[in-house]
Amino acid sequence: MSTAQTYKNSLIDLVEQLKDMFPADKFAVFNNDANQLGRTHTSPLAINCGERAADFSLPNANGKTVNLQTLLKQGPVVLNFYRGVWCPYCNLHLKLLQDFLPQIKQAGAHLVAISPMNPDSAKASIDTNELEYEVLSDVGNKVARQYTRVFKNAEEPIQTMADLGYDFYSFYDDKSAELPVSATFIIGADGVVIFAESEGGDYRQRTEPAAIINALKEI
Repeated sequence: MSTAQTYKNSLIDLVEQLKDMFPADKFAVFNNDANQLGRTHTSPLAINCGERAADFSLPNANGKTVNLQTLLKQGPVVLNFYRGVWCPYCNLHLKLLQDFLPQIKQAGAHLVAISPMNPDSAKASIDTNELEYEVLSDVGNKVARQYTRVFKNAEEPIQTMADLGYDFYSFYDDKSAELPVSATFIIGADGVVIFAESEGGDYRQRTEPAAIINALKEI
């Protein structure tokens, strides 16, 4: 995929694929869920530009602890909060971010993805999407709450996943069913947020990677 490719264009192709994969009634459940979350979580950001980013230390897919302040000593950090490897929209966004990774590195920044999945499931995100950046486990969404809204996943989409052969709870170390609203941040080397964006609760919508690159160029 060329880095000229946008998330929105890629989304059109993904939706067509999902229509072919899922029975119409099951696909409708997920779409209705995304629409409802979009209406409920219109302003999910817990931290905004100009504010100091909350520090954190989280395990990566190999169990090694990654600390934000340590990363910031090397330059800006791009943080991407996502739901899980079971979410096709998350996977699409993660893959697209991978395509833009050379440009992110060229800007002197690190890219980090964070989800509430356990490290084993985080490793599945890396393997599935052939990622070459850190994927961290924020079990219990302790870090996510300091950056974006956290909500309880509804029972209907969880049951629909089960009907399709996916055990939602198997990806997590708790039964809270809590997920973060997808959001992307850039933290400057001084620890201050210089980019904060979320497309809201509708998880089909994500920050365009090009917007991240443009923000990095302005540092």
